[in-house]
Amino acid sequence: QVKLVESGGGSVQAGGSLRLSCAALGLTYRQYCMGWFRQAPGNEREGVAAIDDEGVTTFADSVKGRFTISKGNADKSLFLEMNNLKPEDSGMYYCTFSDCGSRKHFGQGTQVTVSS
Repeated sequence: QVKLVESGGGSVQAGGSLRLSCAALGLTYRQYCMGWFRQAPGNEREGVAAIDDEGVTTFADSVKGRFTISKGNADKSLFLEMNNLKPEDSGMYYCTFSDCGSRKHFGQGTQVTVSS
């Protein structure tokens, strides 16, 4: 059974930092593409950052220079380092793992709240 478990969310003031983690259980892909999405109330889910099977990273324009995505050994863990957080970064953050094709899984989410 596939399960993704996020952790590390919380409440911080603007300018603060948080580090999100995601542990993947039960995945046996040959290669992994991973990423983070977020969704604020009333907004659509948006991609925040991604890392492919070769380690190439991409970021939403709104977080470039502030967020860093990385993965752990054996491609079974994923991290998102968030610095200089802004109130507009608030939302539920979801990690996702895929086989770089059509099979994709999302976690349950971890809440990030940034106060001004």
